[in-house]
Amino acid sequence: MCPYSWDVPGGVRSHVADLALTLQSKGYEVSVLAPVEDPDMLPDYVFDGGRPVAVSYNGAVARLSFGVRATRRVRQWIREGNFDIVHIHEPVAPSSSLLTCWAAKGPLVATWHSSHERSRILSAGYYVAQTAMEKIRGRIAVSEAARETLVRHIGGDAVLIPNGVRVADFRDQESVSLEGTQKILFLGRIDEPRKGLEVLLQALPQVFSELDRCEVTIAGPGDMLEYEEFIDSTWGDRVRFVGSISDDEKRRTLHQSDLYIAPHTGGESFGIVLAEAMAAGTAVVASDLPAFDRVLQSGKSGKMFPVGDSEALGRAIVELFLDTDQRQTLVAEGNFRVMDFDWDHVVEDVIAVYEAVYTEGEKVEEDLRGQVVGRFAGRSIRLSEEQT
Repeated sequence: MCPYSWDVPGGVRSHVADLALTLQSKGYEVSVLAPVEDPDMLPDYVFDGGRPVAVSYNGAVARLSFGVRATRRVRQWIREGNFDIVHIHEPVAPSSSLLTCWAAKGPLVATWHSSHERSRILSAGYYVAQTAMEKIRGRIAVSEAARETLVRHIGGDAVLIPNGVRVADFRDQESVSLEGTQKILFLGRIDEPRKGLEVLLQALPQVFSELDRCEVTIAGPGDMLEYEEFIDSTWGDRVRFVGSISDDEKRRTLHQSDLYIAPHTGGESFGIVLAEAMAAGTAVVASDLPAFDRVLQSGKSGKMFPVGDSEALGRAIVELFLDTDQRQTLVAEGNFRVMDFDWDHVVEDVIAVYEAVYTEGEKVEEDLRGQVVGRFAGRSIRLSEEQT
């Protein structure tokens, strides 16, 4: 169960897609339910979970599906699926994931992706969440920050299994030379301030003054007009906005970039795109968020700078382009580090959780009692959101 819209790029959506493909390659039959704007673009293993709506959640605008129609789709998916295991991602997000917790019973596994230092919605909806969480048999957290959120707000614990990357998919791309144009890439929703695009744009005057061959590509949904005040008209074609890109385009663009910049300012529990950049053979420059620090081994696998410090970011970019040996060392360290997150390895730990909660011959079934609980709990969540 993927709570977020399938046609909007994001870490959880990528995690679910890659896990599904890796499980299929291991011989498992996999069905994914996810909300989507355009059902015609879904692959054959993904089923339409209903049209999403924009909801403020975890410091961002998430596209989720929740309500009567979403509940019907969840129940139909469970009834017709004949599933041995149902794996629910972000189980307490106000979405179809929480509906699935209420609507199903049997071998249920949940993965926590997000981290919250303080969550008024989770605190206000504690008892509502408990009605769903009591049925979860296997709990996974993708990072220590996500695990701490679970422990603090819900209780209990989870096994730590990091996000995965299909490393071979990123390496099977056309190679580019380190010589010539100096290419920088930013990936992320540009309408989410926590992704830090403003920090990167504020660093560019310093970068462009010292590097006359440097070009920046900005990829992701959103309106660049919001950042017009940070863009100098003299930059010309040196800053290029390409909008949303597909997964294939993301892999190709990462592989053809010299530096991937992650200037995020908060709200990250892992940072899967850092691992994707390392898999593509691209040097990483990232803010020193705790989650990024763990992935990049405190700067061993990528260069780090203080959160929000555009001057430090500019210096880091210039330094790496002037010092090719340092950049190549980061690429080599990244190539080694990313194998810790290769799905071919990570998936075995996920399968072990499935095996631990599964009893031979058991199936996931509808929970009719949960239909009543979910109806009242859904109302409680809406009231909690209004109050906060």
